[in-house]
Amino acid sequence: MPTATDLLDLARAWVADDPDLETREELEALIEAGDEAELADRFSGFLEFGTAGLRGALGAGPNRMNRVVVIRTAAGLTAYLKEAVDPEPTVVIGFDARHNSDVFARDTAAVVTAAGGRAVVLPRPLPTPVLAFAVGHLGADAGVMVTASHNPPEDNGYKVYLGDGSQIVPPADREIADHISAVPTAAGVPLVASGWETLDDQLLDAYVASAARVVDPDSPRDVTVVHTALHGVGSDTILRAFDAAGFPAPHPVLTQSAPDPEFPTVAFPNPEEPGAIDAALAQAAKVHPDVVIANDPDADRCAVAVDGPAGWGMLRGDEVGALLGQHLINRGVDPAGERTVFARSIVSSRLLGAMAQAAGLPGEETLTGFKWIGRVPGLRFGYEEALGYCVDPATVPDKDGVTAALLVAELVATLKQEGRTLRDVLDDLARAHGVHQTDAFAVRVEDLSLIGTLMERLRAQPPSRVGGVPVTSVDDLAAGVGGLPPTEGLRYLLADDTRVIVRPSGTEPKLKVYLEAIVAVGSGAEDLARARGEATRRLAAVRTTMEELTRP
Repeated sequence: MPTATDLLDLARAWVADDPDLETREELEALIEAGDEAELADRFSGFLEFGTAGLRGALGAGPNRMNRVVVIRTAAGLTAYLKEAVDPEPTVVIGFDARHNSDVFARDTAAVVTAAGGRAVVLPRPLPTPVLAFAVGHLGADAGVMVTASHNPPEDNGYKVYLGDGSQIVPPADREIADHISAVPTAAGVPLVASGWETLDDQLLDAYVASAARVVDPDSPRDVTVVHTALHGVGSDTILRAFDAAGFPAPHPVLTQSAPDPEFPTVAFPNPEEPGAIDAALAQAAKVHPDVVIANDPDADRCAVAVDGPAGWGMLRGDEVGALLGQHLINRGVDPAGERTVFARSIVSSRLLGAMAQAAGLPGEETLTGFKWIGRVPGLRFGYEEALGYCVDPATVPDKDGVTAALLVAELVATLKQEGRTLRDVLDDLARAHGVHQTDAFAVRVEDLSLIGTLMERLRAQPPSRVGGVPVTSVDDLAAGVGGLPPTEGLRYLLADDTRVIVRPSGTEPKLKVYLEAIVAVGSGAEDLARARGEATRRLAAVRTTMEELTRP
């Protein structure tokens, strides 16, 4: 750890290199106060560039999101592209409505242009899927999206796509990181004040027209939707897409429809978090829609809530993945066609694989993240349990909350015409393939080193029983299993076919634990309820054990 003198020297050098008055003053105040602990955190290392790009809290210093970090990252990315892809690369740049997203986008354009590349900037804050679409639509060599997605308000991020429209994977992430490391200062990076292109609405029009084509032009359109954008950038694009596809306009949650970087009505702007869509559910109780749809702040994720005996409640991501997958299977997939594969991440439910197998279609399991799912050859549909769905991989090989919302609306309208609901389809799937019940929890930490300590402990002392059931196999995902690349994580399979996966989050300081129980359903009228009750019991027992094993 650097000494107090070293920290002060590092901080003063950073101030001298920082083009941003606000973060200079912030760091100068810490220097004057002699806040050694805060300086040590901010100078613990350069914000790590990985397969999720950059993501972190806004602020001064190398371990924060700021203009120095972004300028050096943009310079490293551009140098990589010039060396590995094209000496005059085209980079399309998008941004959301978070604090400084527009500033970071402009800095990236200034770096790319000064280096002899072509920078193309989206016209205003727009969803991440629009940027992912733009990469392929414009034939760009790379794309940059300035967003922290569903992270807290104090965060921002920098997501990178390569020319195939999918997120970066090894070794490209390491090679880009090496080029970033070779950029010692922001002041030494050439910038220009103009010269890049700013797109108009023709790009958004093209995305919306493409998105509308995910639904069958002859399918029903009678559906009432309540929609929340959670203070993000999804509202306008959702409205345009629903109109282009011929659906009635969704009822917006007005208190959350306009972009607001403070996210004032939610504690955590992630539809998965408790309370995040309470305003939408409250509106649903008044409007009585057919379905509630929520997007996260950059609209690449899609959450779904439905009415039921206990009132309105969210479906799990695995349930929505199964529903969309079965809908696409029902619409017809040509087994001899180019796109027939139904893929899911390793932490997602095994139900999609069972569904694909029953339909005579190939199913694949990938590592977590759409950087892997989007690259599956022949992909027709891919999803991960964290509310990410790829329903149009030929155009956007990434999760897309807008096209997913359209497909949800089509499915609900189709079922409505038949006098059925999403819950009816879930019942059908359970009877056909068994109850696949999932659960998950996270262990949040302040000290990132605790995650490594927990993983080391689990490896050194593997459990022989979980939830009272014998553990029949343990897979160390770091060694690579089933043909998958190595990744940090552990997978346990129990004697009753219950599965447990433990892995660090790729975007937040937490350890995540994923659980799935599978219980066969008999032919009796009460068998489905009994199977669900048994699955609930198994998951509760397993969760209790895993919470004890992962306690810091």
